[in-house]
Amino acid sequence: MIGPIMIGPSSSHTAGVVRIARAAIRVLGGIPDEAVITFYNSFARTYEGHGSDRAIIGGLMDFKTDDANIKNSLEIAKEKELTYKFKSIGNSSIHHPNTIKLNLKKGERAVEVVGESLGGGVINIAEVDGFVANFSAANHTLIIKAKDIAGAIAFISAVITQEKANIATMSVSRKGKNDLACHVIEMDSGIQEITLTYLKSLSWITELIYIPDIDL
Repeated sequence: MIGPIMIGPSSSHTAGVVRIARAAIRVLGGIPDEAVITFYNSFARTYEGHGSDRAIIGGLMDFKTDDANIKNSLEIAKEKELTYKFKSIGNSSIHHPNTIKLNLKKGERAVEVVGESLGGGVINIAEVDGFVANFSAANHTLIIKAKDIAGAIAFISAVITQEKANIATMSVSRKGKNDLACHVIEMDSGIQEITLTYLKSLSWITELIYIPDIDL
């Protein structure tokens, strides 16, 4: 396999880790002030030896996979006053072998993102704030939290269709019937700011996050 151009010994344990972090800060809306990082399974046993600790902190500061600063990311984080804590859980049967949970805070905003490194630098963002997400961060992505009302999926899809943005994948999960639902939509092309503003203005949509197609 020809993997990504990267700093570090392993596409799964370094490049994929950087990409998970860079996707997570886009969910958060910026570089965090505080981070609690939980490594699961294989990551829990090897994160220091394979440089996953430096990779995740580098990614949280938006370093790309080939940025030489990743080698010194722990020291740079101290200079930038990014506080972080590592945790490890070595045997979790419900998690992918290469799983990271990120609890991030920036000012008053906090998010929880669970990511999986699948090999070759490919990632899956499995959860966002406890909702099933399952997006790759390789496409334009909309994350919409909304009230669980009849017709919501069809309405959101119709709005996106007006942008001529082809939907690649869509998943919807909810806390319960008539409770909060989370729509995760990956698209082949982006959508205009005016459309995002319109969707945000709807009373039944509580939060909208747009992650454009970027080189993670």
